[in-house]
Amino acid sequence: MPVVRLVILFSGEGSNLENIIKQLHKKEIEGKIYEVVVAICNKKEAKGIKRAKKYGIDTIILEHKNFKNREDFDKKLVGLIKSYKADITILAGFMRILTPIFTDNIRAINLHPSLLPLFKGANAIEESFFSETKVGGVSVHFVSSELDGGKIILQKCFQKEEDDTLESFTKKIKELEFELLPKAIVKITKDKQWKRQK
Repeated sequence: MPVVRLVILFSGEGSNLENIIKQLHKKEIEGKIYEVVVAICNKKEAKGIKRAKKYGIDTIILEHKNFKNREDFDKKLVGLIKSYKADITILAGFMRILTPIFTDNIRAINLHPSLLPLFKGANAIEESFFSETKVGGVSVHFVSSELDGGKIILQKCFQKEEDDTLESFTKKIKELEFELLPKAIVKITKDKQWKRQK
């Protein structure tokens, strides 16, 4: 039975990392076994590191501040990912702007807390909540050289309520993230053109 090798990149709490582990790691889904082979974090104080280790996931801390520039960091990151023979790399709260050294060499998907192309960037939840739009939502998309600009894999939205606070709105976003990201991983591995990265 084919094994789909997942690499997860994260920078913070690691809640989506843990959700992927719970939903997919070592699970058989539609004739494939999913395995999180490594989690890579760019911040040594990130709470998600403990979450990954709790499940016995190989975890690497690669601090971007130890590199002269983005290109040097991305070169090291690409080498690490390739050494694990990743099928898909998942950006789950990985707060880095990636250079073409990464985007041209790694097949990756990203989770973003808005209905792209609206509200790109790091402040998407706040911008979406305080905007005039009547819905909030989540997107999963392929990573490209354009920030939050790659082809969309899945999107889902919800209606804003008059009594929503930023806290309640953020909670709805998080619930959608937990639903959508594992679905997107399974969806793209069904693709007939899907194949292991060289």
